[in-house]
Amino acid sequence: MIEGLDTGDDVVIRLKDLTILRGGLRILDGINWTVYEGQQWIVLGQNGAGKTTLLELLSASMQPTTGSAELLGQALGYTDIFELKPRIGLTSAALADRLPAGETVLDVVMTASYAIVGRWRERYESSDHARAHALLAQLGVSHLSTRTFGTLSEGERKRVQIARALMPDPELLLLDEPAAGVDLGGREDLVGRLGDMVQQPGAPTSVMVTHHLEEIPAGYSHAMLLRAGRIFAAGPLADVLTPANLSQTFGVPLGVYRYGDRWGARLLR
Repeated sequence: MIEGLDTGDDVVIRLKDLTILRGGLRILDGINWTVYEGQQWIVLGQNGAGKTTLLELLSASMQPTTGSAELLGQALGYTDIFELKPRIGLTSAALADRLPAGETVLDVVMTASYAIVGRWRERYESSDHARAHALLAQLGVSHLSTRTFGTLSEGERKRVQIARALMPDPELLLLDEPAAGVDLGGREDLVGRLGDMVQQPGAPTSVMVTHHLEEIPAGYSHAMLLRAGRIFAAGPLADVLTPANLSQTFGVPLGVYRYGDRWGARLLR
């Protein structure tokens, strides 16, 4: 199975026969994938499998070379992306590099309301300030609101980015390795907060790219395994995260274990 189970809810993502070429290379090849409202997806795969390119596409930052991509009912290439982008929340290393180092954390979060990077002439209401403060508190970094973004640690930056991604109340949330570079204690705290967030009523549909099963929060429902730009397996989490699937995806013998709602993997010797 390579699509989410049709629950009768609205389609959030629909990719049909999608291919993306760069420099003559097939970064994504023949992707068919449907995500329904309320589903929470994990994307795993080796370095170079196409995970980051997939998120770029899902954030409406590129168009398919061939095939079609529909996001939130809008077909890429046939819609105004400036109206579409505010409906999508995104965290990524590339976006973090674009955020002004001298801007306060509060402003970094609030500018997401306009889908812009950096304060300009836009005006914010008291409700915008209140929402930004509430999101920073939800991610455990309310005490950083007056700090400048460039003074933050990697873990702090990741949390501020997530708050920023949530600021416009997105219908689709895209998280690119949100726990990468975070120490063990910080990772566990962040994974717990993300798990609580996606299980709240009205939480946005989300797609999270990660390299490690240990970083999958509770509450995520589905997984996709990418291998060399193609979908190797996709569907409900327990159906996809099997030793056989993961071993073939990553090219080494892997054992999989669960502890409550959390996952892990180890090399078999």
